[in-house]
Amino acid sequence: MVTIYGIKNCDTMKKARRWLDERGVDYRFHDYRAEGVDEARLRGWAAKVGWEKLLNRGGTTFRGLPEAEKSGMDETKAVRLMLAQPAMIKRPVLEQGDAILVGFSREAYAATFAG
Repeated sequence: MVTIYGIKNCDTMKKARRWLDERGVDYRFHDYRAEGVDEARLRGWAAKVGWEKLLNRGGTTFRGLPEAEKSGMDETKAVRLMLAQPAMIKRPVLEQGDAILVGFSREAYAATFAG
């Protein structure tokens, strides 16, 4: 089963969901702003792809943090921030079996769903 995690109104999420829909890929959408994300899952993603890839440093939520919150960033601090404010998780996060894709790339999605 494919699960795609993100925020409903995010433009990148819309592109990813449209890509999946156009190719008839069945998936479940999990809005982590509305439904949250559990710490174990977030830590599992971080272990597979790295917390640096998961943390959305370009978003307004992260950029709006005080400098003291941004400095000395490590996995523990990043996970705490992402749990408190899921908008800081880069979108989308797609799970298919053991595969985790972070962000949307037509090429990466095509490679994942080839065959």
